[in-house]
Amino acid sequence: MAGLRLGPLLRYADGSSATVWVETSRPCTAEVRGADGSGGRARTFQIAGHHYALVPVTGLAPGTTTPYEVHLDGTRVWPLPDSPFPPSVIRTSAHHDPVRLAFGSCRWAAPPEGERDPVGPDALDTLAARMAGDPDGERPDVLVLLGDQVYADETSEATKRWLAGRRDLSDPPGDEVADYEEYTRLYYESWLDPEVRWLLSTVPSCMIFDDHDVIDDWNTSAAWLADMRATPWWRERLLSGLMSYWVHQHLGNLSPAELAADPLYAAVREVPDGTDLLRAFACRADADPASVRWSYRRDFGRVRLLMVDTRAGRVLDEDARSMLDPGEARWLREQALDAPGSCDHLLIGASLPWLLPHLVHDVETWSAALCRGERGERWARFGEKLRRRADLEHWAAFPASFDALAELIAEAGSGDGAPATVCVLSGDVHHAYVAAPTWPAGDGPDAGVFQLTCSPVHNAVPQAIRFGFRFGWSAVARALGRRFAAHGGGPRPPIEWRRTGGPWFGNQLMTLTLHGRSARLRLERARGVRGAGARLRTVMESELAP
Repeated sequence: MAGLRLGPLLRYADGSSATVWVETSRPCTAEVRGADGSGGRARTFQIAGHHYALVPVTGLAPGTTTPYEVHLDGTRVWPLPDSPFPPSVIRTSAHHDPVRLAFGSCRWAAPPEGERDPVGPDALDTLAARMAGDPDGERPDVLVLLGDQVYADETSEATKRWLAGRRDLSDPPGDEVADYEEYTRLYYESWLDPEVRWLLSTVPSCMIFDDHDVIDDWNTSAAWLADMRATPWWRERLLSGLMSYWVHQHLGNLSPAELAADPLYAAVREVPDGTDLLRAFACRADADPASVRWSYRRDFGRVRLLMVDTRAGRVLDEDARSMLDPGEARWLREQALDAPGSCDHLLIGASLPWLLPHLVHDVETWSAALCRGERGERWARFGEKLRRRADLEHWAAFPASFDALAELIAEAGSGDGAPATVCVLSGDVHHAYVAAPTWPAGDGPDAGVFQLTCSPVHNAVPQAIRFGFRFGWSAVARALGRRFAAHGGGPRPPIEWRRTGGPWFGNQLMTLTLHGRSARLRLERARGVRGAGARLRTVMESELAP
């Protein structure tokens, strides 16, 4: 009999349809049955000995909340027997107003119940506990997870022991994951957490990778990539990372219509074992990143969310460095400017912040100038060492891309029918803050523009990081940063910006509530001890647009 190994994850939901992702123990037919007669079924497909299905659910009525069950070959497997949680539901919206998006990034898997958590309570666990305790209370319409959903390069003690049972950890990559099977262990560890499992079964989610989904500082530079490709383990790590991301995260990001038009998804479901097809796809993505698009668009009524790949598609040639390849940049521009007047809020989900503390920004542009050879070969070697050691690889380390995004946001936020807000949603930097840019007189957009950064969901925040980012926003740091930038010789950025909130530290989530043309932001931090009264406490609440 088929069993449920992982999931269900409610991934996509609109006014009348949804998708539900599962992993099963053997080939079978997965079926979702809604209490109102809605539902759908799908045959599993196989990748590397694992069996998955993404079930399309149809027949949902707009503006309803529908409890659902999962059946495998006719046998109910979800909800679990004696589950302490309320039924998993699919909520559809008649008008998508208001829309609540909860977002954050950087989540280490929480340890098993009863074990000490060295980094404090998990913000997703505490959100799940609050929702379970008040099923009719406020809940997000979607979770936006902005990268580092799993950590391939920083594994838990339990995973290290499991890895040691498979292979000799004295051989590279040591106690990091090496192949597809080891990636599946990370997803089990993260998504079988009871609270998170239930949360992901009842709230739709949008996901995009960041570096730790593959390796720290993934695609920092051409020299970094050459060094990685020279190792004996990197190719398998990367291919397995892309394959497991496609299965566990990317497929669920797509709408039913996009899934129906996806040739790879069709192909892997038509063969007994889709491993070779998916591996060939990952090989193409490695050889020619521009051949694959991981970015995607979601619309929630008059709220447009563009989730942007800022990792896999980078152009790393020092003379033409770009955060996005030309095709990706065109896609972003087309989506941001599509159908003027059709959205009240434009959200750009990018794992990496666009606007950073001024000192960090200036040091990144300085290192980029050094690596281009602006100060000679000796300084170029120093710049490469610096950017690797200090993680200098955000938008500011790709100055032309930083400027292009500023220009695009100004254009998208201007003119008749401009959205009320344009918000860049980011994570990565293990603290939270709000920043607002300003353009030279006459060049600025009509929309309110904000950098909203929230990280981590569940991870360590060392004191050095706290001090560094607090200092990075100071006036002294800003003056110091300008000296670095002047040494690099590059032009100043086309905008100024200031921090309007933060920095805040801890395991946290931001929630953006969009109602008509109004926008309200709330930051909540997990406090307490898991299983003993951990709660989300409001740290900040502010109005971005009245």
